[in-house]
Amino acid sequence: MPTARVRVVDLETAGNGANDVCEIGWQDVVLGDNGRWVVTEERGARLVNPGRPISPDTMAVHHILDEQVADAPYWKQVAPDILRPDGEVTALAAHRAAFEQRYCTPRLSGGTPWICTWKCALRVWPELQRFSNQMLRYQRMPEGLVHDIGLPAHRAMPDAYVTAHHLRDLLNTASIEQLLKWSAEPGLLPRVPSGPDRGKSWDRLSSETLREYLRDRDADIRFSAQNELERRGNAEQSDVDEPTQGSFL
Repeated sequence: MPTARVRVVDLETAGNGANDVCEIGWQDVVLGDNGRWVVTEERGARLVNPGRPISPDTMAVHHILDEQVADAPYWKQVAPDILRPDGEVTALAAHRAAFEQRYCTPRLSGGTPWICTWKCALRVWPELQRFSNQMLRYQRMPEGLVHDIGLPAHRAMPDAYVTAHHLRDLLNTASIEQLLKWSAEPGLLPRVPSGPDRGKSWDRLSSETLREYLRDRDADIRFSAQNELERRGNAEQSDVDEPTQGSFL
């Protein structure tokens, strides 16, 4: 029976076009014989020719130069072998996976399901203050993460390597089925991210304020407010349904 494997991917881009990838990095996480997920030695990166000049805005983030990708293959030539490697891949994963999914389309990935480590981190570690890939790295200090392999930040392989350590710990806390379910939903924010209620947990807000957030443009905010309203409704229902025999004993 093949070993369960999740491939973490990270992309650097030349801009916001449909084929603007200029680097892809990957790092595998596999289920060991002892039932625990581990980060493997299977990792790598490939430069990609985006077919147009890299924008100064993105170059300032990852420092990849046009001359470095001039002779590299194009995205559609590179992606399939990395997204669909030999052997079974149970899922693909990325931090804020919606970004990678814009480029790693089902045609290129074979329709493999995705885990978003950002959405899952919100669920498993809601007490943390920030949830970016690098902030999780330094707030959590994952066991076994080799500092230098995870550098420089904002390059594809080091970022995938860091994300893989978050994924390993998430998979060792919740089932892969649960992570996939959370990843398919909007993010459940532990606190209000902006505005006059910034930093407040949802349970500190009035129901009226929560209903106002249901009109927010941000799907994660709407989802989080709705979740708290539903929790209150369920709690009220539980109080109503509480058996009364105890008062007679």
